[in-house]
Amino acid sequence: MVLIFFFLLLSGCAKVGPDFVRPEVNVSPNWLEAQDRLINNGPVDYRAWWRAFDDPVLDRLVETAHRQNLSLRVAGVRVLEARAQLGIAIGGLFPQNQQAFGVLQYNRTSEHSPQALISSNLTYAQSEIGLLASWELDFWGKFRRAIESADATLSAAVADYDSVLVSLTADVATSYVLIRTLNKRIDIARQNVETQTESLKIAEARFQGGTTSQRDVEQATTVLNDTQASIPTLETQLRQANDALSVLLGLPPSDLTEMLLGTSSDIPAPPPQIAIGIPADLLRRRPDIRSAEYQAMAQGAQIGVAKAELFPALFLNGTFGFLSSNVGGSALSDMFRWGSRTYVAGPSAQWNLFNYGRLTNNVRVQDARFQQLLIGYQNAVLKAQQEVEDNLVAFLRTQERAEFLARSAGAARRSFDLAVIQYREGTTDFTTVLNAQQALLNEQDNLAITLGSISQNLVGVYRALGGGWQIREGMDFVPPEVKEAMAKRTNWGNLLNPAVYMPAASEEPRSTIRSLDW
Repeated sequence: MVLIFFFLLLSGCAKVGPDFVRPEVNVSPNWLEAQDRLINNGPVDYRAWWRAFDDPVLDRLVETAHRQNLSLRVAGVRVLEARAQLGIAIGGLFPQNQQAFGVLQYNRTSEHSPQALISSNLTYAQSEIGLLASWELDFWGKFRRAIESADATLSAAVADYDSVLVSLTADVATSYVLIRTLNKRIDIARQNVETQTESLKIAEARFQGGTTSQRDVEQATTVLNDTQASIPTLETQLRQANDALSVLLGLPPSDLTEMLLGTSSDIPAPPPQIAIGIPADLLRRRPDIRSAEYQAMAQGAQIGVAKAELFPALFLNGTFGFLSSNVGGSALSDMFRWGSRTYVAGPSAQWNLFNYGRLTNNVRVQDARFQQLLIGYQNAVLKAQQEVEDNLVAFLRTQERAEFLARSAGAARRSFDLAVIQYREGTTDFTTVLNAQQALLNEQDNLAITLGSISQNLVGVYRALGGGWQIREGMDFVPPEVKEAMAKRTNWGNLLNPAVYMPAASEEPRSTIRSLDW
């Protein structure tokens, strides 16, 4: 009944410090490219945005990365850490100091001490056993603000996990597109090597027939070797891209040939139209924006914690135990008799009157940090809009570039075919053939690079929109094998249960006390 009374008392006490209010942010009503024919402004589900590429291999890679990526596992364990920190904050609301103590000591008093004038027993033994408790009442809301801060920090940890997941899915897709692009560029280079080898044979045949000079042969050899020299560089980039993808999948650098086998080895193509919603959707969808808001919320509560130090701290103190000595007619064995009981109980107060500005300046420090995070939140919203706009315009304009390059590559192919025919007939020189060969290789290579850029820019759009983290809904943050290892080392109680730390859909940080989990 006493505990219930004090909880009712504290529930009516004011909490010093500001209550968090989400700051105003400048959000555009629509995207700058919203009127483009490739853009659909309707609502869309970004849960599995990579399926827009309709590539089963990419789907498998993302699923594998979600299951095995180590950076994502670290982010998941940080959620558990934040939940344990919340438990520490909750514990501060209850009696902060409770101890059981026992003492057995032998004492000798100086013959010249004042006590020696009162008693001739200069040597005696004393034993004591008991309990003591000290409870700082949360009259000013210091501990409740600390709970608010820890709860918001937990929500920020969840948002950070989601942010890692957004980056992970985008990085996997980007690496996959890069691998397909490099494969295409290597194929183009090898096809041109075959074509240039044929041109060299023609030049050699005409030289041996006396219809041209050796310069044509040397020029053809130069162009052929230059093209062959580009292949090792592309293969190096391909190996590095494979290694990067392996790490994203939680694997050591590996040969991913079997994993990358699919119905097509072409560069993943974007859908005819993409849905992007409206800028206001970013505030709830992008986890880094949510994390910035939760961090500001956590810091705002710290202002209340600091302000509470300016007011008197109210305590309930109590000690109960048994004490005995061997002085006079007593014996140590009398300690557990009811007459040997000793207790002290009562309230106390403590007020740091002269703190030389330490407490006041600490409030100012916490407030300055809070203001920094508020501005950081507003800046995060602006940067998110910039990232979407940048990737969106790059996606759209790169498609226009690809259309021109496709026409250019077709013209380069026809020009090369005509140059070879004319050279065989002797109506043009070999320089024309060489120029046509180099133009064909450059245009085909540029087209492959641009097609890869289209898909990578689309990945950038979805990354900037904050899509992909939703796939973890209904799933645990930490895989079973990691939890099992942690449980073997430490008693985690019920905190490894997802229901204890998993946020509900669209859950806001709250100041109500979660389960104690002691």
